[in-house]
Amino acid sequence: MKPIRSALAGLLLSATLLSPQAALDAALRPPNVVVIISDDQGYADISFNPHHPKEVSTPHLDALAREGVWFSQGYITGNVCSPTRAGLLTGRYQQRAGVYTAGEGGSGMAQTEKIFPRYLQPAGYTSAAYGKWHLGLALDQSPVGRGFDEWYGFLGRGAHDYFDLAQKDPDNHPMYRNGKEIKDEGYLTTRLTDEAVAFIRRRKAEPFLVYLAYNAVHSPAQAPAEDIARVRQQFPQLSEARAILMAMLHHLDLGVGRVVATLKQEGVWENTLLFFLTDNGGSRAMSAVNTPLRGFKQQNYEGGIRTPFIVSWPAAFHGGRSIATPVTSLDILPTALEAAGVTPDRPLDGRSLLPLLTGKTQRHLDTFYWSEGGQAGGFAVRSGDWKLVQQRAQTKVELFNLAADPAETTDLAPKDAAKVAELTKLYDTWLDQMAPPLSGAPKRPGGPSAAGAKRSKAEKQKAREEGRAKKKDQP
Repeated sequence: MKPIRSALAGLLLSATLLSPQAALDAALRPPNVVVIISDDQGYADISFNPHHPKEVSTPHLDALAREGVWFSQGYITGNVCSPTRAGLLTGRYQQRAGVYTAGEGGSGMAQTEKIFPRYLQPAGYTSAAYGKWHLGLALDQSPVGRGFDEWYGFLGRGAHDYFDLAQKDPDNHPMYRNGKEIKDEGYLTTRLTDEAVAFIRRRKAEPFLVYLAYNAVHSPAQAPAEDIARVRQQFPQLSEARAILMAMLHHLDLGVGRVVATLKQEGVWENTLLFFLTDNGGSRAMSAVNTPLRGFKQQNYEGGIRTPFIVSWPAAFHGGRSIATPVTSLDILPTALEAAGVTPDRPLDGRSLLPLLTGKTQRHLDTFYWSEGGQAGGFAVRSGDWKLVQQRAQTKVELFNLAADPAETTDLAPKDAAKVAELTKLYDTWLDQMAPPLSGAPKRPGGPSAAGAKRSKAEKQKAREEGRAKKKDQP
């Protein structure tokens, strides 16, 4: 918005090492936007978290958190990879597009679902996507098929081989560059960083969007042998899986550090709006640690849906702070659009974080929803400090007060039926507004499938028409 950019001019002139004219030029143009998302990283697998185990060391992520703003109650909107990405890129609950599960997200959303780069194109942005996509396997569903100008990465799920980039294995989704299959070499985490860094250097003269979606630290457990050996030497008590995870985390941290360093070296750091988060809770299978939160990936406990969440934009707000207000990944797109002066052409479920980040308010959205749909029926709803949760394939619902019990140790549902009913009603009302699952599964356990719901609607319409015809025939 214009008032924000006017304020930025003064901030940049006083705070940056750029020349006054360069600083003013940067202030008068929209900020660059960088979204970095890791994969299956544990909530405590960042050493900025005081609960981190002693083997965790992420100096570059820690520096980013110290320079930026850490949201201590930052959420994503799914407990697995693909649904979260659908929500983040559209700024809307992914269930509006029929995406409840990784399978549904991986099959691709309708083209009518507008995503991040198409919003920013009219404002003069050049955009690039790097890494994991997991939102459709056809090229028309790929990043370049949905509005990104440049793309290097793969279409499938996160379990891509980190060393085999030549695609000798036909079951391992190929690497692509701008829609064409390629053969590459190197360690995948490092290669993704290389590509993002090169793009920033090429495009620094104009506003740009970088969506850097690392598949680290998702399985398979693979890292350079020398890094695994170093971890094992320092921490011989670690399991093999945990030692490899730490080596993978090391390269993720190096990558984030290189991106930030490049932004600074190229003189665009001050006017870059940068987000860092992970796509779901840490994976039990990869020995991730989500302390002090309960649960893991594929669960709706806090350990499955709360993420390290960092935001930085030095020209617009000061860092070195932590904000406890709950926010979600749905807020990333609205924040970027407000910063760029772009008005969305459809309602978004997220809300800009700029009023929180600039200190204009301490209030934000109050209620948040999670739903896996289908017969499994896992869901959660948070309203204020209260959270109602039901795990996949279970019928028991649990109620927690997160202010008093952030680790979700004490189920209050047996003692507070009224609060359970209140939150259940909120969830049911929200779910009624969402689209049927793309898979054809029901929204709720025991409910009609999407196909069945369509038949039921058609049958009701036919009955109404037959009723009207009978009335006409009556004398």
